[in-house]
Amino acid sequence: MNFRKSLKRYGRTVQTERRDGSIMQKAKGFIQPLRYKNKMYMEGTPTEIGISSAGYYLFIGSPDLRLDLVKDGGYITDGEKKYHIDRWEKMLLGNEIFYIWAVLKEHDGGDFPVYDHFR
Repeated sequence: MNFRKSLKRYGRTVQTERRDGSIMQKAKGFIQPLRYKNKMYMEGTPTEIGISSAGYYLFIGSPDLRLDLVKDGGYITDGEKKYHIDRWEKMLLGNEIFYIWAVLKEHDGGDFPVYDHFR
């Protein structure tokens, strides 16, 4: 089974939205909390991967998802949860986009953060 088939079968439907709530695109993906690397959380030692209690999540999604169009103030939604895109990258297999990964930060209902990576 290839990645696209697995994503279609097991992935959740997420969507990219503008700040005003208008939907840009729907796609399949996986969102999971970022955890300490190598079970370092037992000692309470932070690592470069992040801390799950800080509200950071890893997103793996469809190669068709256009995160470059989200821009500042946009987000990914999964049901009622909203996530800001902290950083993202296309992963290539040869010359073809295999999947998209992103680090997401859960939106807490306050002001939208402004990230420099979209400028």
